[in-house]
Amino acid sequence: MDSNLSGEMNSSLPIFELKNVTQQFGSFQSLVDINLQIQAGDRVALVGSSGAGKSTLISLLNGTLLPTQGEVWVLGRNLAQLRPKLLRQVQRQIGTVYQQFHLVDNLRVIHNVNAGHLGRWSFLKAAASLMVPMDVETAFKALAQVGIPEKLYERTDKLSGGQQQRVAIARVLVQNPTAILADEPISSLDPERSREIMDILRQLSQDTGKTLVTSLHAIEFARSHYQRIIGLRQGRILFNTPAEALSDSMIEELYHLSR
Repeated sequence: MDSNLSGEMNSSLPIFELKNVTQQFGSFQSLVDINLQIQAGDRVALVGSSGAGKSTLISLLNGTLLPTQGEVWVLGRNLAQLRPKLLRQVQRQIGTVYQQFHLVDNLRVIHNVNAGHLGRWSFLKAAASLMVPMDVETAFKALAQVGIPEKLYERTDKLSGGQQQRVAIARVLVQNPTAILADEPISSLDPERSREIMDILRQLSQDTGKTLVTSLHAIEFARSHYQRIIGLRQGRILFNTPAEALSDSMIEELYHLSR
């Protein structure tokens, strides 16, 4: 972790904090007056219908979007007040796994995994690694953690969807962030592959102590793999509850209140 950031972290400081956050796109309010804290080591699932604001919230947490109103604090810093260089330092501590994988299909797996180093590597080192891969052992270990070390030199477009998502997770492991965000990571996968990916994310969070925030449509995975569940409906937090306290009536209200 960057020395400017490491001194900020202690057990009482939230990894993420949103204070009265509203996010507008034109006249549409994607999120409305959100107040939220996520602590170090938390496993949090964001659930709700399409358009509820889950992906917008993920984008606010990783700093790719700044709020229309309110404040987003990450690792003790207000993102809107950071100079670009310091914002990038904070963002390097947040790894994101996307629904679309965001891989370069015609490159070998090792190059996609090594993209996790790009925040630290110079341009020359990154370019040289495309010719002769560097840090091969680190990439191999990351792929071993997600169960596909044998795919190290495979072309990425030859992999299945589930294997490509594992490569995307391995890339985040190489980045070695403080927190991992996953935006609908299983929406394009079949049920068996979905369970495998959810198991990997949960195990990585448990083994490393990294904070994990995941947006999901699947309530059953939210209940079985996460400690806390936040229900979003029409851009507002409807509930923020321990997983074991989530009731059928809360789910009914989340998805059927307007019907």
